[in-house]
Amino acid sequence: MVGFETSDDAAVYRLSGDTAVISTVDFITPPVDDPYWFGQIAAANSLSDVYAMGGRPILALNLVMYPSQALDMGLLKEILRGGNDKVVEAGACMAGGHSVDDNEPKYGLAVTGVVHPGHIWTNAGARPGDALVLTKPLGTGVLFNANRSGKLPYRDLEAILPEIAALNGPALEAARRFDVHAATDITGFGLLGHCLEMARASATRIHVSYRSLPFHPHAAAMYRRGEATGSNPANRKAVEGSWELQSNLGAAEEELLFDPQTSGGLLLSVPGSQADELVRSLRAAGAVSAARIAEVLAGEPASVSVG
Repeated sequence: MVGFETSDDAAVYRLSGDTAVISTVDFITPPVDDPYWFGQIAAANSLSDVYAMGGRPILALNLVMYPSQALDMGLLKEILRGGNDKVVEAGACMAGGHSVDDNEPKYGLAVTGVVHPGHIWTNAGARPGDALVLTKPLGTGVLFNANRSGKLPYRDLEAILPEIAALNGPALEAARRFDVHAATDITGFGLLGHCLEMARASATRIHVSYRSLPFHPHAAAMYRRGEATGSNPANRKAVEGSWELQSNLGAAEEELLFDPQTSGGLLLSVPGSQADELVRSLRAAGAVSAARIAEVLAGEPASVSVG
């Protein structure tokens, strides 16, 4: 039912009239040194794609790459404990996985979920008159890098790790009561990259209100101090010619539009008349940074503007 044609978050295969299977896979390098947080963040990041399709995760398999001769195996145990705890929190089953010896640790999950064939969310249904609601703040990419380089103390990063590692499941459940026309999650391509994917898949234009965007503390400050990520240039190039800046932003503020997210929030397209109530429901469900950030407009070609 859903393949790779519109760069959606996961594949969906219909089994019967009332059941479809969601299949997705993701793994990351360590965003933090703490192995338990690494496991939680990686697992939440992997599970997010099932939620972005409107589904419920039921089964997960570990994907482990680990330098067994160079690092203590106790660290790997903590990574796996973090991942398992997050899968259990999601109400799914951890059922094994696969490991290889590698020079750099990497961890993630292959996740299977289920969804009713009539209730699938994709990134292709945004309609003119919709508003886009984002459920988590932006800026994780630069903050992780700034902590590694010593510009951001770990205590400042640690304070936001619970929100980064939070599952998008509660946000999904809160959004079910609304008319969600399209959905995706904000991950490695940054806000503009994922907005443009939705605009192209839906044959619409999207206008982002920069002042409405939620950001993690210190994210802009780290860009001002010269921190960056390796993905920003590629993310900027990927949207070149398809986006327009309609307000005056500093260089640091502009870079945040391309910042790659790990375990980012859901981006939900709902009728404009429902957006503010959706934000209130999301915040009540624990997505305290949820915000209405953009409007969907008619017109071709598909593009994103920021004002």
